[in-house]
Amino acid sequence: MMSTGLIWADPKAFYLLIIVVFYVGLYFFFEKYSLQKLEKFFGKKVTSYLTQSVSHVKRRGAMAVQAVALVFIVISLARPQTGEAQQEIKSEGVEIMVLADVSESMLAEDVRPSRLSQMKIELSRLLELMPGNKIGIIAFAGSSALLSPLTTDPNALKMYIDSLDTDSVSSQGTNFEVALSYAKEAFERGGVTQDAQSRTTRVILIVSDGEDQEKGAIEAAKALADQDIRIFSIAYGTEKGGAIPARDSRGNMIGYKKDSNGQTILTQVHGSFLKSLAEAGKGQFYFAYVSGDHLKKLTSDIDALEKSQFQSSMMAQYDEKFGYPLTVGLILLLLSFFISDRNTQPAVWKGRYEI
Repeated sequence: MMSTGLIWADPKAFYLLIIVVFYVGLYFFFEKYSLQKLEKFFGKKVTSYLTQSVSHVKRRGAMAVQAVALVFIVISLARPQTGEAQQEIKSEGVEIMVLADVSESMLAEDVRPSRLSQMKIELSRLLELMPGNKIGIIAFAGSSALLSPLTTDPNALKMYIDSLDTDSVSSQGTNFEVALSYAKEAFERGGVTQDAQSRTTRVILIVSDGEDQEKGAIEAAKALADQDIRIFSIAYGTEKGGAIPARDSRGNMIGYKKDSNGQTILTQVHGSFLKSLAEAGKGQFYFAYVSGDHLKKLTSDIDALEKSQFQSSMMAQYDEKFGYPLTVGLILLLLSFFISDRNTQPAVWKGRYEI
């Protein structure tokens, strides 16, 4: 479908024409003001002699050319467009529910700047590596909270990823079984309807350090695999582990978290548990290394899964024409600087001998 009418992508730019009017008015104001100042100090006859080498007509002509140039530049800023092609945009991929661990152990700084920060950085990067997929985000610890339902909007997802924090959930701990159950419900509420003719590949991606896991998670992963929901996992942290920083209300570090005996708590990554979860869920396990290729491997493995076509949308495409008025405006602006205001035939000062 095509139409040929001229439209403006940013009509509010025409308000900038007020600046052009202001510029012209300001020019005439200062021209008159400076002439009055000269006449006040030297008188009309001397002023006439002093200004005879200047052509006010040429100077006003240069100003007029500049004003017209600015008008053309404003027109280009309003982005004139012609034509309209309706193009169908199809989205194809899999449904991915990200389970992001926001338990306090993820604050450990055995990886810099912290496990949680590294996880957030890599999740944002993962969005760029996997366009077209429908992705949702669930924050979990002792409880779970759906931050974003399944969507193909990367900007919205990045906003929710940036908001991930230990305060995203109501209770601490690391209850994988509840989180997996919550992911299943999120698929049923916001995913593509499954039937005998249409099946959508569904993936749960767990990003965690695997610390303080509750019982029942492996059985829950096997049950999801039986329902064709694959589970992938990425481990964040080091086997050596690290202490959990304690901060005041302003975010200033005041020490490290301690147990009931006053000993500093050291938290270690439990990659073996996360690997068992992925194996039970018929997926893959990856260990997050700094500058590692785990994200590329994950992307490659998910790309290998069967993709589904999601709801398509129509997008209008226009032919931009802003370049033409912009070119004219810049040429006129350049020419205005070459217009000399010098009067090549100055008038003779007839009153030079008058007393």
